[in-house]
Amino acid sequence: MNTSVKARRRALLAGAGLALVLGAIAFPAAAQQAITLHGASQFSDDHAFTKTMVKFEELVKKYYGKPVNFVLHKNSELGLEKQYFEYMSQGKAVDYAVVSPAHMSTFSKAAPFIDAPFLFRDLGHWNKVLDADTFKPIADEIAQRADVMLIGYAGGGVRNIFSNKPASSLNDIKSLKVRVQGAPIWSRSFTAVGMAPTVIAYNEVYNAIQNGVISAGENEAAGVEQMKFNEVAPNLLMTQHAITIRPLCFSGKTFKSLPKDLQAAIVKAGKEAGAYGRQIESSEDGAKLDAMEKAGKLKRIPFADRDQMKKLVDPVIAAYAKEIGADAIYAKINGIK
Repeated sequence: MNTSVKARRRALLAGAGLALVLGAIAFPAAAQQAITLHGASQFSDDHAFTKTMVKFEELVKKYYGKPVNFVLHKNSELGLEKQYFEYMSQGKAVDYAVVSPAHMSTFSKAAPFIDAPFLFRDLGHWNKVLDADTFKPIADEIAQRADVMLIGYAGGGVRNIFSNKPASSLNDIKSLKVRVQGAPIWSRSFTAVGMAPTVIAYNEVYNAIQNGVISAGENEAAGVEQMKFNEVAPNLLMTQHAITIRPLCFSGKTFKSLPKDLQAAIVKAGKEAGAYGRQIESSEDGAKLDAMEKAGKLKRIPFADRDQMKKLVDPVIAAYAKEIGADAIYAKINGIK
């Protein structure tokens, strides 16, 4: 082999080596550009909130049409909803989650008003209120103060009181030690009807009832089933005091960092996934209670004084609405027929 051929071969090998080196450098950079979004749920695959977030993932992928990765952390792997909201506000760990409005009260006093006790007459009224985008001013406030977007509204479960002893009237629940969510409106409402409300972390409710710290809590069917509250409080007092609204939230900091077409897909998918979640939970609610009662896991107890309970709570809700500047929203809700 002559000298010129050897020189050409060395040049080709050097060029190939350089290409491999450049490829190795470029590949990780390309890999880093792949977008991954992290979601969080307190519950397993069977819960309506988890199903809502799975639907959200499916819809985003459909509308975006480009590669995007989703990682959904279930069964409280990343803590509880209160932590999820704080993480989304900070733009770390969690990008999207379904969160109770009560856990947004640190950032917005108006947030817990979204599903305050006795706010809705029935499921039909509840759906009309949501379809009218009645809570947009509150969503705007949350986006401004917490930097978290409410991109859809799930929920639809009717909340009742689960108790370790039966009760069917206001007199029966006088001084009842009941766990409530951490927003002031819940404590005020339950105090107004003569109960003794206390704020306890959601994952501590079971043990608190078991150990006699409290006697009761309040939740929708899906929560009672998932958390097995019926094991320590098998009496379900049918107060029907609230219909849940559980916003599907997205981190504003994450959202602003994403491509415009992915942002559009997220907004569209969020609204549709929320509607899907409402349909699931509202339709499953009664069926879950039927199944648990048939299996002997709980007993539904009619609550004779529900109307009187509402009369006691209504002034509290009206005063709270005025206090937080939501009286116009409250009037609009009451005006929807």
